[in-house]
Amino acid sequence: MEPKKLSLKILPDRMTVCRFEPTASLPDWTDVSGFCSITRSEEELTIVCCEALVVPGTTCESGWRCFRVQGVLDFSEIGIIFSITQPLAKSGVSVFVMSTFDTDYFLVKEKDLPKAIDALTAAGHQVFIEG
Repeated sequence: MEPKKLSLKILPDRMTVCRFEPTASLPDWTDVSGFCSITRSEEELTIVCCEALVVPGTTCESGWRCFRVQGVLDFSEIGIIFSITQPLAKSGVSVFVMSTFDTDYFLVKEKDLPKAIDALTAAGHQVFIEG
């Protein structure tokens, strides 16, 4: 099966991945517009958001850039994440992947952004920067 060619948009903000205790309340700074992903499990609460929003002292891994797969994806589509992660893995670029009801998002470290763009475009994807 040939990997699907996608249109990808790079969101403008630097992102961070924050970790909280599993029973923690959501911080006030998550109630803003823009991209924010909140995942709670029995082990932790993870929040991915704009780096500029986070209060100092929060346990975070900062310096990420976020890509959004353009358009609405059907739940039956196969290989979307593979078509993204395969060329990035071959180029030595680590990813952090998230999905919503409509589409997929993934983060790469900002230092790896040029390498990620090169790998994704070489694999046939279109990459745009959101302004």
